[in-house]
Amino acid sequence: MLEDRTTAAPDALWPAAYPQGYAVVDVETTGLARDDRIISAAVYRLDARGEVEDHWYTTVNPERDPGPVWIHGLTSEALEGAPLFQDIAEEFATRLADRVLVAHNAVFDWSMIAREYARAEREAPVRQRLCTIQLSKELGLPLPNHKLESLAAHFGVVQQRAHHALDDARVLAEAFRPSLHAAASKGVRLPLLECRPLTEWSGSPHIGRQSSGGYQPGSWRPSRKRPSCPYPNPGRYEEGKRLKQGMRVAFSGDTSIDRELLEDRAVEAGLHVATSLSRLTSLLVTNDADSGTSKTVKARQYGTPVIDEAAFGQLLRDVEPAAED
Repeated sequence: MLEDRTTAAPDALWPAAYPQGYAVVDVETTGLARDDRIISAAVYRLDARGEVEDHWYTTVNPERDPGPVWIHGLTSEALEGAPLFQDIAEEFATRLADRVLVAHNAVFDWSMIAREYARAEREAPVRQRLCTIQLSKELGLPLPNHKLESLAAHFGVVQQRAHHALDDARVLAEAFRPSLHAAASKGVRLPLLECRPLTEWSGSPHIGRQSSGGYQPGSWRPSRKRPSCPYPNPGRYEEGKRLKQGMRVAFSGDTSIDRELLEDRAVEAGLHVATSLSRLTSLLVTNDADSGTSKTVKARQYGTPVIDEAAFGQLLRDVEPAAED
């Protein structure tokens, strides 16, 4: 029996703006890269108060090597007779439709799901997601780290099969319910982020100020090496001023807009997208400046300016041209 360490919010105090239903999701995959595939998926559907309505689980044939079997336990033999993703896409969609997708490190699960639907030439019926890592931060839970097992232990949830999609989804669903009630009792605004469906990438991208290739907003493509920024670094961004071509911009954490698209917009505006943060970085873009990621820690050490995604989007509309030689 789950020990609820929170006080349930009375009906009169339940925030009217909270969603009407949730889909707690976990997927196991062949790896972490953009071209990796889902090999199993589980969904627990919850009502507005976090009570379980039903659950669903399936294995998926990835049509390739299953990857780290020692982690997820699914061998090629076990997946040989499993359905392809396009065969379970409709059922999966009915489990997600009209609900907020909830996952632990939601940007990963959402990205994998969206890419599978893109390959199947469909759209995942998800418009918002909620990351339980971020929610635990909003609640100030005294966790030693951001692992699912730590969140589960805090709420007295017993894990039976770690890295099995169905059990991971069950554990998360049981830990999410008291988290949701704690948020409602404290009047905490849920950290909801937008999910933009992806479409299959085709053709060669043309990076430039007047990009006219096959890349449309929300499209997906495999990871690639970006061209070098043609402009010199003009230094750090100054609050209240415009971005300037050549500035080095780093990103950290979850973003509403697909990260690849956000980075492409920065490149097209003439900025240098940096994969790491150094003393030369002009700006860090993150929606969670208080997180303990290596980039946010270094930004504080170096005094690097930090802004959120919304502010960065506004600045991208009017980037100052690089100085002419």
